[in-house]
Amino acid sequence: MTDQAPAVESDTQDTTVSRDTQELPEIPGKPTSASRTTLSHIMTHNDTNLLGSVHGGVIMKLVDDAAGAVAGRHSGGPAVTASMDEMAFLEPVRVGDLVHVKAQVNWTGRTSMEVGVRVLAERWNESAPATQVGSAYLVFTAVDADGKPRPVPPVLPETERDKRRYQEAQIRRTHRLARRRAIRELREQRAADGIED
Repeated sequence: MTDQAPAVESDTQDTTVSRDTQELPEIPGKPTSASRTTLSHIMTHNDTNLLGSVHGGVIMKLVDDAAGAVAGRHSGGPAVTASMDEMAFLEPVRVGDLVHVKAQVNWTGRTSMEVGVRVLAERWNESAPATQVGSAYLVFTAVDADGKPRPVPPVLPETERDKRRYQEAQIRRTHRLARRRAIRELREQRAADGIED
């Protein structure tokens, strides 16, 4: 479910097509809560890095797993990781921590979805509240049996927090597009100037 996408995020082309003008049938929207998921895992010595804390790659895999489950549930089928927009590690995770990875769809385009993930940790044998130790934003593309992008249902934010996350996801998408465009223009200009990388 979380294999790398064969191409970059499909909804990040410079020309945006509105859902109303497409030749595709209208897909009913799904509320944010319909696919929200929590994945919990206890950390063991097998998960540690050379410093004795849990390896960041272990946390990233859990994040990708939870986000992939959410993307698949929302889109009603396979979805692949197109990009990880941001991964922030706020606190180290230790052996014996019970890690909870909470994921939800924040925003949808025509064939892609941004999934927001919060990572929390608590001691396995204590009743203290869990602490947030990380967060991430991933973009998934829904694919059909041939690996081609397919339409996804629009996400329907339910709470004020969901609405804020939807708006923030749109800002991140705008920044991704602007960054991609600026890099492409720089490379084209360098090629036009005869500069080879």
